[in-house]
Amino acid sequence: MINLIELFCTIDDFWKNFDKLWEKRLLAEEIQRSKRVPGLSPSEIMILVILFHIVGYRNFKTFYKGYVCNYLKQDFPNLPSYNRFVELKAQLVFPLHCYLMSRLGKCSGISFVDSAALEVCHPKRIHNHKVFKGIAKRGKTSVGYFYGFKLHLVVNEEGELLAYMITTGNTDDRKPVPELTEKVFGKVFGDKGYISSDLFEKLMTKGVHLSQR
Repeated sequence: MINLIELFCTIDDFWKNFDKLWEKRLLAEEIQRSKRVPGLSPSEIMILVILFHIVGYRNFKTFYKGYVCNYLKQDFPNLPSYNRFVELKAQLVFPLHCYLMSRLGKCSGISFVDSAALEVCHPKRIHNHKVFKGIAKRGKTSVGYFYGFKLHLVVNEEGELLAYMITTGNTDDRKPVPELTEKVFGKVFGDKGYISSDLFEKLMTKGVHLSQR
């Protein structure tokens, strides 16, 4: 069961500290940031984005209009329209990344590496897709071809995130592993797509033993 209050307090505490540092960085680089205050606070926007990934909806529009607007209106009384919320959450990509990095787990000596496809559109619509044109790439997983990006993850035996990286869809799963395992030790288990003599030897020099799960 998700404790919204507990999750919000964690995110809000992070935001209060992060916002001060972010403001100083922007001022140092002479970057102007909008002072307009939306109906939702940054902490509320962030918790709804995180909640979307927790509850398991297939797309954000259904989650926001069907779940948030119907069942969480009391918790978030100043909800903007869906289109406006999409604009607001796009402004918080960097803070969300920093929050995620602040919540990484600890390596115990047993870790698992894997990747997942992040499809941006159906393969038949590639030529009409405009949002990630020139950035997204064709890739292939065990279930077939896709168009988009790859999410690479390293977790410990309790499922806690240790490291992550997003690459284009055509990136070999083995390529990001050395960087992903910079702070990992002991054994790292992956499927047969990760097993190669070059990668095995490269990780062994850092004290990491790559094994097939």
